[in-house]
Amino acid sequence: MHRRWGYLGLVFLGGTVGTALREVVTLALPPVDLAAGARLPLTTLGINLLGALLLGLLLEALARRGTDDGRRRTVRLLLGTGLLGGFTTYSALATDSAFLLQDGATGVAIAYGLGSVLFGGVATWLGILIGAALHRRTHDGPAVAGEETA
Repeated sequence: MHRRWGYLGLVFLGGTVGTALREVVTLALPPVDLAAGARLPLTTLGINLLGALLLGLLLEALARRGTDDGRRRTVRLLLGTGLLGGFTTYSALATDSAFLLQDGATGVAIAYGLGSVLFGGVATWLGILIGAALHRRTHDGPAVAGEETA
């Protein structure tokens, strides 16, 4: 198997920073206490939705600029796979859902798990749309004075 150690280093560096950012946000914004004694992990939900949106935006922006090589690959590995991969967390989503089930908040656990996946997909889609719109805006800008418009 051929490996490029520099690429692994980029993912490691980005993942380290992303994981640290997630921990800082999680410590700053504790879960919401529910009446049933369970704790709703809105911070994890917010982190995952923001990360999904940013990943969609990043990957769309990179894809519209050309093939996945050179600087684009470096950015994708460092910021996409690394930073945003470390920032978002499927394992915390699964663990939080299990704790909600353990605390007897079955409906909340199901809604939280399914909602996280559904809204994560929507957030990614919105990120892709934003990335495409930004690309169009910068590449189909206003006409230069003196040029005819169709």
